[in-house]
Amino acid sequence: MDVHGTVAEGFEPVGEAFVRNFEALGDRGAAVAVYRDGHRVVDLWGGTRDVDGTAPWERDTAQIVRSATKGVAAAALLLLHQRGELDLDAPVGAYWPEYKAAGKERTRVADLLAHRAGVPVLDRPLSPAEAADPDLGAAAVAAQTPVWEPGTAHGYHAQTYSWLTGELVRRVTGVPVGAWIEAEIAEPAGADFRLGLAPAQAHRVGRVGQIEPPAGAGSLRVRPTRAVADAYADPESLTRRAFAAITPLPDENDPAYRAAALPASNGIATADGLARFYASLIGEVDGGTRLFTPQTMELARGERSAGADRVLVVGTRFGLGYMLHGAASPLLSPTSFGHPGRGGALGFADPESGLAFGYVTNGFRTSVTADPRAQALVRAVREALPR
Repeated sequence: MDVHGTVAEGFEPVGEAFVRNFEALGDRGAAVAVYRDGHRVVDLWGGTRDVDGTAPWERDTAQIVRSATKGVAAAALLLLHQRGELDLDAPVGAYWPEYKAAGKERTRVADLLAHRAGVPVLDRPLSPAEAADPDLGAAAVAAQTPVWEPGTAHGYHAQTYSWLTGELVRRVTGVPVGAWIEAEIAEPAGADFRLGLAPAQAHRVGRVGQIEPPAGAGSLRVRPTRAVADAYADPESLTRRAFAAITPLPDENDPAYRAAALPASNGIATADGLARFYASLIGEVDGGTRLFTPQTMELARGERSAGADRVLVVGTRFGLGYMLHGAASPLLSPTSFGHPGRGGALGFADPESGLAFGYVTNGFRTSVTADPRAQALVRAVREALPR
């Protein structure tokens, strides 16, 4: 299997791990990028553009990154706070009056970001076509009765995070969330990331699909605990209902789905785009833009939720929109912050080491937060750092 790209001196273990992902862990097509102190030190890609195809992955091949999109959505709200346009401690209803319904009048903006809003489910799930309509999605979460008192517990808002964050951006700025992210995040950072894929860019985006570990890789399979397995098996559990807020599950290769702007789930990026985005949160990239001030960076990674997650049924830690280092999200170090995409993608930054990381793939596994391929690359990055 041919791997293309460059690796700076000292980061050779990352290149070796990337090759092993194809040889031992079943990657079909993937890319990884790493920045150190604002400069790219790893830029690798290989395999096929489509999970079920033969055309080669090119340097600018992009893929849907599922929930890794949430890290970019969180940055939108944090940047609005940084600019004085959004108060994280204010009630959501101060910006979005309809959201006060059904006992949610005390929900704070910070509760949305930290998965404490209590609305991870919809009593009436939306179809994929309905979910793509920002008005319908916003109305659905505004009308939803919380399943716990907002602010008192946390649970992963797998799908509803789209309309919670997207509508708040639109209410504050008057601009659709996809357009705002392009103008205020992706373009200033030079990050190859899109929320709402334009037809002119469709040729760069590969087909994605579910894959299984290769034969002989049984020890590398993710084995859920009984509690987690039971939660995913029970159609009435918060786990199943949260992931089923869009029913039936969207076809992620459908151009209509990719053209929608769903900040929880359907961002499209290159590995370099994800890594460059995170690099721009913690410093200047190639001497250019830094998005977060040091104060905003600390807000992003300051722990707001920790312990038993009512949706994922494992212990999770969240800052304001970002997963933090922990058993369910083993990033680079306890100082890192970022977000995985279910079954594959991962992006994060580690301010102390000056590192930013992005991994995208066209083959999704069954894991939610700790994909073995991404974690193999993270371990290799850790190995490359000076002791």
